[in-house]
Amino acid sequence: MTTKPPSAVEPAPTDSLEQTAYASVQGIPTREPHDLDRLGYNIWLWLMYRRDPLELAVRSAHVRFGIPAEEAISRIAAQLKARGVQL
Repeated sequence: MTTKPPSAVEPAPTDSLEQTAYASVQGIPTREPHDLDRLGYNIWLWLMYRRDPLELAVRSAHVRFGIPAEEAISRIAAQLKARGVQL
């Protein structure tokens, strides 16, 4: 039986919302690696719609942080500000 090779994946541009969201959560200690994926997704949703405060977007991800949640929120906010996002 033969299989086809996987499709090529083209990474998102560095200035896209996806890259901004996932880069803002890198380096935050969590109990499980997939917690960062879920957190990055929630930050991306927040960047897309901005319906709620950033704190609510972070808390709704239900991430088990290795640091206090307030510190994680301030780190994410600092990363977003560094990338030019208005909070």
